[in-house]
Amino acid sequence: MKEWALPVLGTWLCWGLWGFLPKLTVQYLSPRSATVYQICGGLVVALLILRSLHFQPEAHPWGVCLAIATGMVGFLGALFYLAAVIRGPVTLVATLTALYPLLSIALAWLLLGETISLKQGLGLVFGLIALVLLAT
Repeated sequence: MKEWALPVLGTWLCWGLWGFLPKLTVQYLSPRSATVYQICGGLVVALLILRSLHFQPEAHPWGVCLAIATGMVGFLGALFYLAAVIRGPVTLVATLTALYPLLSIALAWLLLGETISLKQGLGLVFGLIALVLLAT
């Protein structure tokens, strides 16, 4: 088994649950309140990781700023996701938002100079077509 296969499976499982659980959550809480509790859940994970680092995480000014920005856009995205699932079916909202790698890939190509093979490019085109078909 490839060394990345187990973390990919963990990501798939966690993000699959992350895409589904908010639909249940917003039956009981507003999106803004739910986001506060999601942050509390994230803090529990952060504290466990901090403990595993013996309370001495690495600190580089740019790294810290980028990590904080990542957390901010991540939780803003979660807030938008909650607002979407409260108004629409999770089957459609989860599928459309799951196409976010299209933006990540485009930014990696434009800003980092990462290459995209012909086959990967075709996959991106099909992803865009899926986005349009699902959204209409």
